Amino acid sequence: MIRKNKNFCPIRILGGLALLIGFALMMEDVSAQCVMCKAVAEDSADDGGLGAGLNRGILYLMAVPYILLSALFFVIYKKRKSAS
Repeated sequence: MIRKNKNFCPIRILGGLALLIGFALMMEDVSAQCVMCKAVAEDSADDGGLGAGLNRGILYLMAVPYILLSALFFVIYKKRKSAS
């Protein structure tokens, strides 16, 4: 016997597929921006201005997810340790 899912919505699937296709089409534009940023950073790295700031910004953006995940795992560890 086949059960029909009452929550099935083909619009969600089509919307997700359209979103995925849209992201795939924009991928070339995004990769072009990386080249432009690299060129600007290389040109200004000798001056220590924009290139140094760009590097610090990248490190800051990279560190935030690690800090948040570490805090989350620490809280989970404390809760499990206090429960046992």
